[in-house]
Amino acid sequence: MSSYFWTLASAASLLAALPSALAGFNGGSHKNIAVYWGQNSFGQGSGPNVQRNLAHYCQGEFFLRMPKLGPFKPQLKLLLRRVDGDIGIIPIAFMNGISPPITNFANAGDKCDKFPGNSNLLKCPEIEQDIKTCQTKFKKTIVLSLGGATYSQGGWSSTRDAENAAQSVWDMFGPVPSGSKVDRPFGSAVVDGFDFDFESTTNNLPAFGAKLRSLMDGAGGKKFYLTAAPQCVFPDAAAGSALDAVAFDFVMIQFYNNWCGVSNFQTGSATQYAFNFDVWDKWAKGSKNPNVKLLLGLPANKGAGGGYTN
Repeated sequence: MSSYFWTLASAASLLAALPSALAGFNGGSHKNIAVYWGQNSFGQGSGPNVQRNLAHYCQGEFFLRMPKLGPFKPQLKLLLRRVDGDIGIIPIAFMNGISPPITNFANAGDKCDKFPGNSNLLKCPEIEQDIKTCQTKFKKTIVLSLGGATYSQGGWSSTRDAENAAQSVWDMFGPVPSGSKVDRPFGSAVVDGFDFDFESTTNNLPAFGAKLRSLMDGAGGKKFYLTAAPQCVFPDAAAGSALDAVAFDFVMIQFYNNWCGVSNFQTGSATQYAFNFDVWDKWAKGSKNPNVKLLLGLPANKGAGGGYTN
């Protein structure tokens, strides 16, 4: 998922939108908006559309225009319409390598340092402070996105290796472990959860996800979220096995770049032969978390992904 949807600032990318979001993810609401940050998707090195620091996108309101697709099922009408509101969820993209750990935040990485012994892992004090600002001052939900289009490690050779990797990710980005000397890219900042954005087969991903879920649920106090961003093709080739095996809090489905995307919605038709939100809705009700929220991923600009609908 190298490029998603654009906000007016064109530096972060809108992944999923529902009307008038509240601050932070709200599991009891139909008003959640998520925007990816970290890949400078507009591709400019300078100028008004270059990616700014994370806190910039936490403090402002964004105007998001959704396509008007005509009459359709009531539950979809709720999802696909013009939106005004705050961004509540920001996945940071990406931790694009896990074993060994690799991070890439595009131009934001220019203000980071490299850890001794692993030049691919970045120590980012500005992002550390911005995460804290976004969480405490603006009440945003900040998750770390794992994978991305450049992830190529293929997962793990055993369930034990996958579980050990999950423990390492938790130690690096979850609550600061007592007495540990683990390298922490965001220092003392603690993310609100983890997002699975794997674009290719990842062996033993269910074991990795189950271990992360267990660590998050056992942490006590703060609520942590496990999310995913599968393609709309069902089941998802990369993360489908994990989606079936582990309880996710919300799933941000990519309804673009595929035949099942929103661009193939048939206006006025009671039966949709391509656009398959109903398939995902059925999956959600029978998943490990029947209360999982589905967020609809749409490109907000032609340059953000194939299948843009105006």
